[in-house]
Amino acid sequence: MPITFRIDHAKRHVEALAEGGVTLKDIEEFLDALVVQGAIPYRKLFDGRRSVAKYVDLDAELMSLAARISAYSSHLERRGPLAIVACDPQSQELAARFLNLGKPSGRPGRAFLDDREARRWLEEQPKT
Repeated sequence: MPITFRIDHAKRHVEALAEGGVTLKDIEEFLDALVVQGAIPYRKLFDGRRSVAKYVDLDAELMSLAARISAYSSHLERRGPLAIVACDPQSQELAARFLNLGKPSGRPGRAFLDDREARRWLEEQPKT
Protein backbone atom coordinates (compact mmCIF):
# COMPACT_ATOMS: atom_id res chain seq x y z
CA MET A 1 0.00 0.00 0.00
CA PRO A 2 1.48 3.37 -0.96
CA ILE A 3 0.13 4.99 2.23
CA THR A 4 1.37 3.71 5.56
CA PHE A 5 0.19 5.22 8.80
CA ARG A 6 0.45 5.03 12.56
CA ILE A 7 -2.37 5.93 14.93
CA ASP A 8 -1.60 6.94 18.50
CA HIS A 9 -4.94 6.73 20.30
CA ALA A 10 -3.47 7.99 23.57
CA LYS A 11 -2.22 11.19 21.91
CA ARG A 12 -5.14 11.33 19.44
CA HIS A 13 -2.66 11.69 16.58
CA VAL A 14 -2.17 10.11 13.14
CA GLU A 15 1.01 10.14 11.05
CA ALA A 16 0.75 9.01 7.44
CA LEU A 17 3.47 8.61 4.83
CA ALA A 18 2.70 8.33 1.13
CA GLU A 19 5.34 6.85 -1.16
CA GLY A 20 5.34 6.20 -4.88
CA GLY A 21 2.23 6.51 -7.03
CA VAL A 22 -0.90 7.33 -5.03
CA THR A 23 -4.38 7.03 -6.53
CA LEU A 24 -7.78 8.20 -5.38
CA LYS A 25 -8.52 4.60 -4.34
CA ASP A 26 -5.42 4.64 -2.08
CA ILE A 27 -6.60 7.84 -0.39
CA GLU A 28 -10.11 6.40 0.05
CA GLU A 29 -8.72 3.22 1.63
CA PHE A 30 -6.61 5.31 4.01
CA LEU A 31 -9.63 7.41 5.01
CA ASP A 32 -11.78 4.31 5.48
CA ALA A 33 -9.13 2.86 7.80
CA LEU A 34 -9.18 6.05 9.87
CA VAL A 35 -12.96 5.85 10.15
CA VAL A 36 -12.90 2.18 11.19
CA GLN A 37 -10.25 2.88 13.83
CA GLY A 38 -12.03 5.97 15.17
CA ALA A 39 -9.22 8.36 14.25
CA ILE A 40 -11.09 10.94 12.14
CA PRO A 41 -11.27 13.41 15.07
CA TYR A 42 -7.51 13.16 15.70
CA ARG A 43 -4.77 15.53 14.55
CA LYS A 44 -3.33 14.20 11.32
CA LEU A 45 0.03 14.71 9.60
CA PHE A 46 0.04 13.48 6.00
CA ASP A 47 3.54 13.48 4.49
CA GLY A 48 3.31 13.27 0.71
CA ARG A 49 6.85 14.35 -0.13
CA ARG A 50 7.81 10.90 -1.44
CA SER A 51 4.67 10.38 -3.48
CA VAL A 52 3.34 11.18 -6.91
CA ALA A 53 -0.37 11.75 -7.40
CA LYS A 54 -1.83 9.41 -10.03
CA TYR A 55 -5.16 10.92 -11.08
CA VAL A 56 -7.22 10.18 -14.16
CA ASP A 57 -9.39 13.32 -13.94
CA LEU A 58 -8.01 15.62 -11.25
CA ASP A 59 -11.03 17.91 -10.89
CA ALA A 60 -13.55 15.06 -10.79
CA GLU A 61 -11.46 13.05 -8.34
CA LEU A 62 -10.92 16.06 -6.05
CA MET A 63 -14.67 16.67 -6.01
CA SER A 64 -15.32 12.99 -5.30
CA LEU A 65 -12.85 13.06 -2.42
CA ALA A 66 -14.37 16.27 -1.06
CA ALA A 67 -17.85 14.69 -1.18
CA ARG A 68 -16.57 11.66 0.73
CA ILE A 69 -14.99 13.88 3.37
CA SER A 70 -18.21 15.88 3.64
CA ALA A 71 -20.18 12.66 4.16
CA TYR A 72 -17.81 11.65 6.96
CA SER A 73 -18.29 14.97 8.70
CA SER A 74 -22.08 14.66 8.60
CA HIS A 75 -22.03 11.18 10.19
CA LEU A 76 -19.04 11.28 12.51
CA GLU A 77 -17.57 13.41 15.24
CA ARG A 78 -15.81 16.59 14.33
CA ARG A 79 -12.80 16.01 12.08
CA GLY A 80 -9.41 16.83 13.55
CA PRO A 81 -6.85 19.22 12.10
CA LEU A 82 -4.93 18.09 9.03
CA ALA A 83 -1.41 19.15 8.03
CA ILE A 84 -0.32 18.02 4.57
CA VAL A 85 3.39 18.14 3.71
CA ALA A 86 3.98 18.47 -0.03
CA CYS A 87 7.14 17.96 -2.08
CA ASP A 88 6.96 21.14 -4.17
CA PRO A 89 4.91 24.32 -4.60
CA GLN A 90 2.65 22.74 -7.23
CA SER A 91 1.78 19.84 -4.93
CA GLN A 92 1.33 22.27 -2.05
CA GLU A 93 -1.18 24.21 -4.16
CA LEU A 94 -3.08 21.00 -4.96
CA ALA A 95 -3.16 20.10 -1.25
CA ALA A 96 -4.42 23.59 -0.38
CA ARG A 97 -7.11 23.22 -3.04
CA PHE A 98 -8.27 19.97 -1.46
CA LEU A 99 -8.26 21.56 2.00
CA ASN A 100 -10.36 24.47 0.73
CA LEU A 101 -12.99 22.03 -0.53
CA GLY A 102 -13.33 20.76 3.04
CA LYS A 103 -13.53 24.18 4.73
CA PRO A 104 -17.33 24.21 5.25
CA SER A 105 -16.93 21.48 7.88
CA GLY A 106 -14.80 23.79 10.01
CA ARG A 107 -11.78 21.49 10.18
CA PRO A 108 -8.50 23.40 10.36
CA GLY A 109 -6.10 22.37 7.63
CA ARG A 110 -2.92 23.68 6.01
CA ALA A 111 -0.46 22.59 3.36
CA PHE A 112 3.26 22.88 4.01
CA LEU A 113 6.59 22.28 2.32
CA ASP A 114 8.45 21.77 5.60
CA ASP A 115 7.49 18.94 7.97
CA ARG A 116 8.84 20.74 11.06
CA GLU A 117 6.61 23.73 10.34
CA ALA A 118 3.67 21.35 9.77
CA ARG A 119 4.30 19.62 13.09
CA ARG A 120 4.52 22.93 14.97
CA TRP A 121 1.26 24.13 13.43
CA LEU A 122 -0.47 20.83 14.19
CA GLU A 123 0.62 20.91 17.84
CA GLU A 124 -0.86 24.42 18.17
CA GLN A 125 -4.29 23.15 17.10
CA PRO A 126 -6.81 22.30 19.82
CA LYS A 127 -7.45 18.62 20.43
CA THR A 128 -10.85 17.38 19.33
